[in-house]
Amino acid sequence: MKHLGKIALLVAVIGAGGAALMIFGARLGLWEPITGFGLYRSYFNPLAMIVAGLGLFALVLHLIRKEKAAAVLGGLAALVGVALLVPMISSTLNPPVRAAPINDITTDTANPPAFLVLDDTRPGARTSLVYAGAKVAEAQAAAYPDIAPLETELNAAAAYARALAVANAMGWEIIAEDAENHRFEATARTSVFYFADDVVVVVTEQDSGSRVDMRSVSRVGRSDQGVNAARIRAFQQQF
Repeated sequence: MKHLGKIALLVAVIGAGGAALMIFGARLGLWEPITGFGLYRSYFNPLAMIVAGLGLFALVLHLIRKEKAAAVLGGLAALVGVALLVPMISSTLNPPVRAAPINDITTDTANPPAFLVLDDTRPGARTSLVYAGAKVAEAQAAAYPDIAPLETELNAAAAYARALAVANAMGWEIIAEDAENHRFEATARTSVFYFADDVVVVVTEQDSGSRVDMRSVSRVGRSDQGVNAARIRAFQQQF
């Protein structure tokens, strides 16, 4: 039992590494994002509890035995476990607001920008790029009433160039550019789990400048947890 602190710390290190792989494995090309998310939902919390429990047990045992160095190792392991438990504790104390069950957000629900290059064969896609119509539009209006077209005094060419620059600054992968028609398509990735969302931006010339419309669609999931609306807001803010 004198080595329990070392064992607990080793388990904590391995556990932290496993947790990181669940979250960032897709970014490393190990699996599809949905696989990492599934691993997270199934194993993250049990893993965290094992690490925290073993670390705490080692800490108490070595304190009782007056083995200070080993107790420190157990304490470090317990801290790693508690850190891994933070997401579960946080969601328990402050349950997240349930997001609207939609994954296709656009600034123009009456005439949503269409994808001309990206299609339903894009890698890992479990959703369609065909707009679902009035039902989705009504749900979006109720959940995200602030999402609207971006009006700018720039002419269409200048607004298109600026929109493209903002997309690049936000780290999107530009899939297709059409400067003549002032439109481009791109893929954006979430920082956690590396989920892919597809985006189309269209700039329309107007008498007093131009209008920038966009649409952001998740590849998987019935609900996007508000990510697409947040992306549109961030894009417009940076523009």
